Amino acid sequence: MKILHISAECYPAAKAGGLGDVVGALPKYLTASGTPAAVIMPKYNLKFMQNNEFEIVHHGSVRIHNQHFPFTIERVVSAELGYDLYMANIPGKFDRAGIYADPHTGSFGDSVSRWLCFQQTVLHWVVSFSADKKPKVLHCHDHHTGLIPFMVKHCPEYKSLANIPTVFTIHNGQYHGNYSWDKLHLLPYFDAEARSLLDWKNTINPLATGIKCCWRLTTVSQSYLEELTQNSNGLESLVGHEWHKARGIINGIDNEVWNPTKDSYLAEHLKKKNVSKFKAENKKVLADHFNIDINRPIFTFIGRLVGEKGAEIIPDLVRNHIKAGYEGAFLLLGTGQKDLMEKLKWMPHEFPGRFDARLEYNEGLAHQMYAGSDFLLMPSRVEPCGLNQMYSMRYGTIPVVRAIGGLKDTVIDVGDEGGRGFRFQQLTVEDAFHAVRRATEFYRDADKISVLRERIMNLDFSWQSSAKQYSKIYDELISVSV
Repeated sequence: MKILHISAECYPAAKAGGLGDVVGALPKYLTASGTPAAVIMPKYNLKFMQNNEFEIVHHGSVRIHNQHFPFTIERVVSAELGYDLYMANIPGKFDRAGIYADPHTGSFGDSVSRWLCFQQTVLHWVVSFSADKKPKVLHCHDHHTGLIPFMVKHCPEYKSLANIPTVFTIHNGQYHGNYSWDKLHLLPYFDAEARSLLDWKNTINPLATGIKCCWRLTTVSQSYLEELTQNSNGLESLVGHEWHKARGIINGIDNEVWNPTKDSYLAEHLKKKNVSKFKAENKKVLADHFNIDINRPIFTFIGRLVGEKGAEIIPDLVRNHIKAGYEGAFLLLGTGQKDLMEKLKWMPHEFPGRFDARLEYNEGLAHQMYAGSDFLLMPSRVEPCGLNQMYSMRYGTIPVVRAIGGLKDTVIDVGDEGGRGFRFQQLTVEDAFHAVRRATEFYRDADKISVLRERIMNLDFSWQSSAKQYSKIYDELISVSV
């Protein structure tokens, strides 16, 4: 391998959000373009791990304080992914039913030691490589891997890797993974003079450490990189200080997975470029899953029901729209905050045929909703890049988004040249209401809808362009590391 991606998630093995999609797609496109890439992630107790065959490529053990944890590195035998996927099998740490938390009982109580164990396991494995087999770049993703750029520079066990460039990508700067200094004993030995690199506001902060120590910092859109200097949960000044090594690269989507002509999740595929039939037939299928009037313009929300996604405005937005006499109908798919889920659970009874929800994670149904809906609603408070709006446009569903982060970079308002959707500025029910009203009125003109659908379906959001930008960064770093 030339590039080793280190991540907590990788689709289709384990996915909680956009991180999984990115790490599952970027290595495939890098490898196809001549930059061989691989992924290493923890081995969870999930369906993918149960249903696939693995071969053990390395045995080892890591120390966390006064405990030793044996591990194996296992490679997925199947070649269908388009790149090598490795898993760190650490009994007692990751062989659980959830990625970050138990789906039934909530948060795991040992997150600090889990991610320290994973990061050290990866580095123990890489240290074992012969010089000609070592990866040329270690690409770390989010705070779960944020200490790796520090460890290879300042931990005696891993200093043989100090000349390997590190790239650190922030997918979500709101989560730092920080913890108090009373857990210092869990870390491996490190140079005493490097202690300050671990610290941010009197805590050990893996996200801040990754930013400080990596060779190159990237974020998942240029707008989000700029926003991090204004809103990164306390790291604003640090991002500004490290701006010289930062790059914003918009994520892509996997056009093989998101392909309207052959997506196995869809009831009707796109045939002979007949977009109207594709949309109409897939819209009909939504009535099999929801109590919804498909003769109305359908607005869909797909994602986590959390403040970060602006999901709290949805109940009032739906209620105001319907009571104002507009004709839109609304669908929702996702899970999240219990109080919000409780509100949403009763709304189908209040607005039969106008609102319905499936409070669950369902990948197949999500694909069908992207294909069958007329509009996708994304009222995000924070959206580093956003993939849902790209999926929706790929399937001819028009995005209605707050102009933030990657949404601002990918969705031009229909009022401007080359428009792709409807934008609003403030995260308020009022602003979102006016955007939905505009979309509803636009929907009444069948010719305009048809033209816009065809335009957005012909946009190229594939990974090819983004992969080229990453390859350029890798080559620059490798050239100065020799």
